[in-house]
Amino acid sequence: MAATRSRNTRTGGRLAPLFFPTSVAVIGAAREPGKVGHTVLDNILKGGYQGKVLPVNPKADEIAGLKCYPSITTASEAAGTVELAVIVIPAPLVPGVMDECGAAGVRAAIVISAGFRESGREGFLLEQRLVETARRHRMPLLGPNCLGLITGENRLNATFARLMPLPGKVALMSQSGALCTSILDWSVKELIGFSRFVSFGNKADVNESDLLRDWRADSRVGVVCAYLEQVSDGQRFLTEARFTSRKKPLIILKAGVTDAGARAASSHTGSLAGSERAYAAAVEQTNSLPARSMEDFFDLISLTSLTALPGKGGVAILTNAGGPGILTADACEKEGLRLAAFSQNTISRIARAVPGAGNLYNPVDILGDAESSRYRDALRILAADRDVASIIVILTPQAVTDIEGTARVIVEQAVATRKPVVGCFIGEEDIEVGVEALRRGGVPNFRFPERAVAALAKVHRYAERRREEKVFEPVSFRVKKERVATALDFSRGGGYLHIGGFQALDVLRYYGLKVPKGRLAKSPDAAAAIAAAIGFPVVMKVVSPNIMHKSDLGGIRVGVADAEGAREAFEDIQAAVRGNMPDALFLGVAVQEQVADAREVIIGAARDPQFGPLLMFGLGGIYVEVLKDVSFRIAPISRNDAKKMMYEVKSYPLLTGARGEQPADTDAIVDALLRCSQLVTDFPGILEMDLNPLLVKPRGQGAYVADARMVITP
Repeated sequence: MAATRSRNTRTGGRLAPLFFPTSVAVIGAAREPGKVGHTVLDNILKGGYQGKVLPVNPKADEIAGLKCYPSITTASEAAGTVELAVIVIPAPLVPGVMDECGAAGVRAAIVISAGFRESGREGFLLEQRLVETARRHRMPLLGPNCLGLITGENRLNATFARLMPLPGKVALMSQSGALCTSILDWSVKELIGFSRFVSFGNKADVNESDLLRDWRADSRVGVVCAYLEQVSDGQRFLTEARFTSRKKPLIILKAGVTDAGARAASSHTGSLAGSERAYAAAVEQTNSLPARSMEDFFDLISLTSLTALPGKGGVAILTNAGGPGILTADACEKEGLRLAAFSQNTISRIARAVPGAGNLYNPVDILGDAESSRYRDALRILAADRDVASIIVILTPQAVTDIEGTARVIVEQAVATRKPVVGCFIGEEDIEVGVEALRRGGVPNFRFPERAVAALAKVHRYAERRREEKVFEPVSFRVKKERVATALDFSRGGGYLHIGGFQALDVLRYYGLKVPKGRLAKSPDAAAAIAAAIGFPVVMKVVSPNIMHKSDLGGIRVGVADAEGAREAFEDIQAAVRGNMPDALFLGVAVQEQVADAREVIIGAARDPQFGPLLMFGLGGIYVEVLKDVSFRIAPISRNDAKKMMYEVKSYPLLTGARGEQPADTDAIVDALLRCSQLVTDFPGILEMDLNPLLVKPRGQGAYVADARMVITP
């Protein structure tokens, strides 16, 4: 019987032949057990797939009771169009076979074979040929160097894994085949079901963004989880992940987020940014669920696949032991998970259901002698409270505890309420019978309260943000883009890739940012005249394409109060530069108006290799340089993103008028962040940028870029 495609699935999509083929050819099928070609064919046959299966091997006439074909061409001629080819042959032969597949009308391919990009230069070139061939024939290609894929609805197991997952609503993509097999083993024990199971290996063609787009529209997928080592196209991933998380939970475990070593960077932003910062910003901006470890990954998969999302409200803790209840409450506060505030009616009902020595408030302690009926009564009461969005049920094995009976009661009440109910059976041997009952009933269990709270807190935050999230709308201003392009090209033409001083300020001014009045002085007398025209006091700074950090060389004077002071400042700055950097090109001294009554902040950008322009915000001085109190977002950003960047820095209260000071003009900061976002998005050639300092006046008075520097591409 031919395999049918689910009505709930987007059958017309590019990836449909991968997941719902009516026929599958295994190129490299083998008779000998232990060979990958044998295991893949065996898995397809034993998994329950009902479509045509065609082994291809020129050295065999029959394998596993099926007629074997010498080539994909003969297989296609004999059986009609082959929709999916699973290729398990030596890497050097794969591009040629892919060409044959295309000519034979094969609609999609999985290349399990290794020996491509991961093996060195020759493998990289081989992979390029493979991709060119696949795209020429318009065949989606999964792999190479992958485990394969499994689809739940049509029971297609095109992998060399040992197990077939249970049917369910979780879709997994993984860049690691070994992690896939570990998750499979865990999921079968925990009774977690999967609708899609994909190892994409080198991601030469089909990547994480393709799968997100496909699974977002697939009603049989309820939860998406991804293990990623690198992202193929960061900007596209942001878009696809943002849309996906609006419809269903997206759990991401990202490897390789730490920097292998210190990176030479000219700007504050460049030195503070890194892949971990970019990844954290991507998760924040897409409202994904971040897994910090494999344990965390498993916990989030379990919780989101077995329970509904929590509504508005807090968590209720139900326990038969005071200590674990208190520890759970502590964990909630640390994770930012609010304890539910019970209504008076709820408290009165608990008082009638719990002995006098118990605790009526959150956490609810029903005492160590609690039977399953007491758990049932308490659960019913808590589930009915309007401020209870989820419930953690703790059980410690006491002498009189009916462990299995209590587990059945929890399952019963979890089914009766739409609110998430999670178990926390603490122990090992005695509780196993209860844990198994929870597992069979589809209730997630955590061996320790901290794990339950950590997972539940992330899901609460996700659900809350999904309820409140607005459509992403990057802000666009009318700017002088052509003038910026001319300025950058002029700098490149002169061989200057580090831009500072008035040239950097001009670029920002073209994008609508305010800068203080100022001019370049080339002599002490000119400095005095310019300062007098601007009005004292003034700030004076060295101008040199070779000097980025002016204060380190004595190249800045602040509060210059008169003409004679301006002359002296010019001479002092010139002498300091000649003494510390005699080879630096000294162009003169910038004389600027001094902006009074302002708070210093810094805005920066650095280009991440995966995600693109990464914006930074922080308060100036020690807050950035010593405390590294900064926030990040990937450009382009929305107005809401810009506001969150401010709120996230720990020193933000200093901008709101701490200790009687006037509140800073935070609207001007938001405006500056949005304009910088547009600038680095419009000009990918800006590798690094610092607005340091951005001088923020009191509310309603704006902000001024006092100094800036940029690093651009050649």
